[in-house]
Amino acid sequence: MLGRKQEINLQINQILDSCLIALVFWGCHALRYYNPSGWFGPVDVQIPEFGDFLWELSIVVPFTPVVLEMFGYYEHPLQKSVWRSLRQLGKTLVVIGVIIGGCVVFFKWGAQSRVVLVMVTFVGGGALLLKEAFIRMHLRSRIRERGWREDILIAGDRSDMDTLRRQIENGGDPSLNIVSMIDLGKSEVEEFVSNLHEYSPERVVFAAGQVKFSRIQEAISACEAEGVEAWLSTDFIRTSIARPSLDVLGGATMMVFRSAPGVSWAISVKELYDRVGAALIIFLTLPFWALAWIGIKLCSPGPVIFRQQRGGKNGRAFSMYKFRTMGIDAEKNKASLESENEMSGPVFKVENDPRIFRFGGFLRRWSIDELPQLLNVLLGQMSLVGPRPLPVDEVARIEHSAQRRRLSMKPGLTCLWQVSGRNSITSFDEWVELDLKYIDNWSIWLDCKVLLLTVPAVFCQRGAK
Repeated sequence: MLGRKQEINLQINQILDSCLIALVFWGCHALRYYNPSGWFGPVDVQIPEFGDFLWELSIVVPFTPVVLEMFGYYEHPLQKSVWRSLRQLGKTLVVIGVIIGGCVVFFKWGAQSRVVLVMVTFVGGGALLLKEAFIRMHLRSRIRERGWREDILIAGDRSDMDTLRRQIENGGDPSLNIVSMIDLGKSEVEEFVSNLHEYSPERVVFAAGQVKFSRIQEAISACEAEGVEAWLSTDFIRTSIARPSLDVLGGATMMVFRSAPGVSWAISVKELYDRVGAALIIFLTLPFWALAWIGIKLCSPGPVIFRQQRGGKNGRAFSMYKFRTMGIDAEKNKASLESENEMSGPVFKVENDPRIFRFGGFLRRWSIDELPQLLNVLLGQMSLVGPRPLPVDEVARIEHSAQRRRLSMKPGLTCLWQVSGRNSITSFDEWVELDLKYIDNWSIWLDCKVLLLTVPAVFCQRGAK
């Protein structure tokens, strides 16, 4: 989580990069459009005016800084190597290129000049690297002059203060300068105030897990009276996974501990591309829907769509849709196959399940039976990527509380388990481990990676049965 100052710096950086890319785009178009010397393409080939490039500009300018942030381009500018910046820029160019290519293929928007796009790629990338190098030089110069360093005072328990000091020093932020450390357990508030006057810190950071809260309250009140910012470390509440943050509930400020991604712009983007992506995939796969519908009607009496109650986010039940691949009495016959279950834990899976009719097996091998779950995605009950939803009876049989954390995110159409072999993984513990790995490391980029890996997993039928 970024601090407020770092977040403001990030936003300023992104705005500057957007303006820089827009200027480069305009400049590259002008060079190719006028092209008096013929260096930038044939003189007799006239490209369209700048207005015809606005759709490309509307993608490149706002999305480039967002994708750069996704790849960590703006993190630790003083410690980064040029090679790492080049790798991050390269990945960003691939993503932007895929977006533009998708618009050309699916929406038939014309790419008016490939020369301009190539020029923007190299000139824009070089401009971003030069800007980053300039900022790095400027920051190092300010640090050497000590004009950019922020004096902070640490107060609290001695062991907690030492731990916090090491974290600050190892964090690689040279802008922080620790001027004093006050042990609140052994010092009176008067001594604390005296240190405020002597060192004039810009903020006081409290690392006071072992100090009485009344003493912390007195010190914070002193900071309030002096007009000095007071920062309270949350390490006095020990958590191994949950990340603390502040929020407001009914007008009251609350400290929130989340062990899954909370409300954020990234989650909002995920919700948006879930619905847009689901609608697009439905449109592209309509022939497979028709094939499944006709095949099921011809091969097995009963409804085409199978509905089953599954455990959604936080375990809340919802009706999940699939193309039916088993006989209509499959649920009744499930108990007779319990002895053949190949999965550990509460999950039920049987290889060569006799309840699957022949055409249903074909649908399963190619994952066509999963397509109706795109309707669940459109309804907001599922996501394109997330832990696979279990039937409600299997959710109820989960014994370990830690395993239920897989329910903390919206279930998905595909997940790390899907692209790691699916039914070839017979350990529920291993399955949960993959789900928790996804939750703890979630990002837009990880979703994109899982979606890309899903395509070969489906075509190669890895683990599908």
